[in-house]
Amino acid sequence: MKLWSKGFEPDQLIERFTVGADRELDLRLARYDVQGSMAHIRMLESIGLLSKDELDKLLAGLQEIAAIIEEGNFRIDDGVEDVHSQVEFMLTAKLGDIGKKIHSGRSRNDQVLVDLKLFMRDELRRIASESERFFHKLLELSEKHKDVLMPGYTHLQVAMPSSFGLWFGAYAESLADDMQLLVAAYNIANQNPLGSAAGYGSSFPLDREMTTRLLGFADLHYNVVAAQMSRGKTERAAAMAIAAIASTLGHLAMDVCMWMCQNFGFVSFPDELTTGSSIMPHKKNPDVFEIMRGKCNRLTAVPNEIALLTANLPLGYNRDLQLLKDIIFPATTELAECLDMATFMLGHMQVRRDIVSDPRYDYLFTVEEVNRLVLGGMPFREAYRKVGLEVQDGTYRPVREVHHTHAGSISNLCSDRIAAKFDALAQKLK
Repeated sequence: MKLWSKGFEPDQLIERFTVGADRELDLRLARYDVQGSMAHIRMLESIGLLSKDELDKLLAGLQEIAAIIEEGNFRIDDGVEDVHSQVEFMLTAKLGDIGKKIHSGRSRNDQVLVDLKLFMRDELRRIASESERFFHKLLELSEKHKDVLMPGYTHLQVAMPSSFGLWFGAYAESLADDMQLLVAAYNIANQNPLGSAAGYGSSFPLDREMTTRLLGFADLHYNVVAAQMSRGKTERAAAMAIAAIASTLGHLAMDVCMWMCQNFGFVSFPDELTTGSSIMPHKKNPDVFEIMRGKCNRLTAVPNEIALLTANLPLGYNRDLQLLKDIIFPATTELAECLDMATFMLGHMQVRRDIVSDPRYDYLFTVEEVNRLVLGGMPFREAYRKVGLEVQDGTYRPVREVHHTHAGSISNLCSDRIAAKFDALAQKLK
């Protein structure tokens, strides 16, 4: 059953192919479709296309549908194309011809667009909330372990002293950078497309500023063609933010997998948070972080997938855009779940405190020795050569101390400033 039916139904093979997974994915849009419809009909009443009595009946009907959605009992019936049709059919079944007036001044195009904008706003807020929890767990652990030294590496070779305070704090500040992209994506999503109709406006005297206020958008897409062009652009901006956070999280997951390896042995987890081997009784595998790494690597491909889907489309709506939901809907859920799991796992991480006492890490402190000599008056190149020769002839003996005091170093993590940077961005998404 199609709202756009003109006396014929498409072949069932065509129906299955073109609808795809829309009925399942659209369930996530149901509450937003009702929300958008409520704003739209209030506007229609204000310009005289609905009477006050009709508005009251439609609002009551939509509120009933909203309650069904919140209870988890909303379904898209067999033969109904999508969530938008289902809502309208339910209204019409209850109210008769009044229900058919809900679509005046709208196209399916701007109806879908406003649903997606509202959905993306909430999903980006959800990701921001999970990122915030993860961020504060990282900073908490950074402060807790700020005096625990660990090796720093370049080229995966032992390089200079680092600390768990630096390591945790580095990922916290990297998340602050990622939040910049999340805020940008939110700002793009936070514009009202309703009233753009099929992309070329309407001859009805629609009050688009009114629906912008009612739906809580920061602004509207003024040009109706630009409004339609935002489909794909909104998802691509969100995907870039998702990919950035996933890259940070995937990098941390790789570190944890490596640090758990016996060759490093820097961190460990309770047995019940690891998995075993079917043949090797000693194994305690970092499967959570391996799965997290794999998921995050996959999420970094989402912007490219969206770019390829939308790259060569002509102006105006094209059915290809429907497939964006197949890409972006699972991505928002997967990232939120990964962030939640990372916060949980780090809360149970056990940090080894005596790592740098191992002789294999003696050379971590060569730069410290060079700097000590320079501070005593020796030219840098001479100090460098002296320590280098001691390493070569086996006479170098490390002093396992660090004296880093500048901003952002081992003894001056600047956690409060990093927190202020992140919190200022997070506040923009609340």
